[in-house]
Amino acid sequence: MNIPRRGFMLCLSSPSGAGKTSICSRLLEIDSQTTLSVSVTTRPKRPGEIDGEDYFFIAQDSYKKMVEEAELLEHATVFGHGYGTPREFVFNSLADGKDVLFDIDWQGTQQLAQIARTDLVSIFILPPTTQALEDRLRIRSQDSEDVIHHRMSEASQEMSHWAEYDYVIVNETLDKSVQQVQSIITAERLRRTRQIGLTHFVNGLRGVD
Repeated sequence: MNIPRRGFMLCLSSPSGAGKTSICSRLLEIDSQTTLSVSVTTRPKRPGEIDGEDYFFIAQDSYKKMVEEAELLEHATVFGHGYGTPREFVFNSLADGKDVLFDIDWQGTQQLAQIARTDLVSIFILPPTTQALEDRLRIRSQDSEDVIHHRMSEASQEMSHWAEYDYVIVNETLDKSVQQVQSIITAERLRRTRQIGLTHFVNGLRGVD
C-alpha cells in the first residue's frame, strides 16, 4: 500500500564537531526516501570532498548573483564563507514525496521556517560534553589549531539556539542518535497533514466517490 504524501525538509543543526554530518551520512545510506540537499558554498574544498556531492563550490560573484536573483531557499555566512540551498530542487523533491535532508546551521533553519514552516522538521544535535566536542574536532584533523579554537568559541553561541528546534538529541553514540532520528522521521511521515492521499484512500474504504 502506498498512500501519496508530501515530503518534508529535515534540518539537522549543531555546533561544528557535534556529529550532525556523520548522522546525515548514515541516514542517507539506510533511507531511500531521503535525499540530500546539496548546498552551494564559497569556501575552499576540504581534503576528500567532491564538487556536486558534498557541496557545489562556487566563486563569491556567482554566490552573490544567486542571492540577488532569489535562487536560494536559504543562505548564510558562516566563518566568513557563504552557504545556500538551491530552491527549485527542494520544492520539486517535496512534491514528489521525497524528504530532503539539510545539514545547516541555525541561521539557515530560521530562514526555512519563515518560508515553509509546515514543511520543516528541525533537530538540534548537542555534544554530551564540551570536551567531547573539542576532541571530535581534533580527531577529524581537518582544521588548524586556530580554526579549532575559533569553532569552540562559537559553540556556546550556536548552542543557545537549541530551543528554536522541534527536537533535541544528545549525540553520545552515532548508532543511538541515528535510531532516534529515524524514530522522528517515521512519526513525521505519518502526520495526517502530510499524507495527501488519505482523503481518496478513506473515501474508497467508505465507498464514497
